[in-house]
Amino acid sequence: MVKRIFLFVLTNVLVLVSVSIILSVLGVGNYLTASGINYTSLMVFCLVWGFVGSGISLLLSKFMAKRMMGVEIVDDRGQYGELVRKVHQMAKQAGITKMPEVGIYHSQEVNAFATGPSKNNALVAVSTGLLQQMNSDEVEGVLAHEIAHVANGDMVTMALVQGVVNAFVMFFARIAAFALQNFLNGDRDDDRPMTQGWAYHISVMVFEIAFSFLGMFVVAYVSRIREFRADKGGAQYAGRHKMVAALKRLQQKIDFVDDSQDALKAMKISSKKGLMNFLSTHPSLEDRIAALERSY
Repeated sequence: MVKRIFLFVLTNVLVLVSVSIILSVLGVGNYLTASGINYTSLMVFCLVWGFVGSGISLLLSKFMAKRMMGVEIVDDRGQYGELVRKVHQMAKQAGITKMPEVGIYHSQEVNAFATGPSKNNALVAVSTGLLQQMNSDEVEGVLAHEIAHVANGDMVTMALVQGVVNAFVMFFARIAAFALQNFLNGDRDDDRPMTQGWAYHISVMVFEIAFSFLGMFVVAYVSRIREFRADKGGAQYAGRHKMVAALKRLQQKIDFVDDSQDALKAMKISSKKGLMNFLSTHPSLEDRIAALERSY
């Protein structure tokens, strides 16, 4: 718990320092004037905040995953040599020039994930629970799915999407808050910015929460699309029957997924179907199996 808190604080400190430096260099830290909002400055301000945050998270993704999940890096000479060789074989097949790191983490959940700042600087991690409860063909299907994520550049794609969503959430939240303050304050004769005081900042936070909720639908939709693409790529690298077998095994073992790791849930291969399906980052396993079977 202490380690996770430290990593969370460290990430946020890096974001704050980086954003402060960039805004200072660009000279757009103050987008509020006596006459209203400078929209150019506001857009630059929001883009910097949106992309720097997601960019730093992307750059630290491998490091954070290793520390938070307790991932142990393995090589092709030890107990998990065959696993490493399979990953590297499929990585070469996918056109990846620098082989991904391969890691194991100790958990009873049946799961695997891929992360990293680029397809040539990636990590593929597998739980011990998955290795214990899946046969070799099913494991190969899961690995192929994760390699497809790496080859497709899905980590970068999601970082860009999240950055755009973050920027627009901040942008429109501030415009909405400013409009609300104008409406509540009415006409004024002085030239003080109408956004002074706590009311404006509280309004910004409220609108950010509301717009962030809407933005989650966009991020989740893009994430679900990338899952279908990764399944298709997995079928290409390992064979359709292995990819389908892996998904069907996950379907049987869904209850073993550990929901305590919500912070890293976007990395996981499986998802439950429920009322909030439109906010799910993964399609249901039934839909994924059906999509694979329709495509062949």
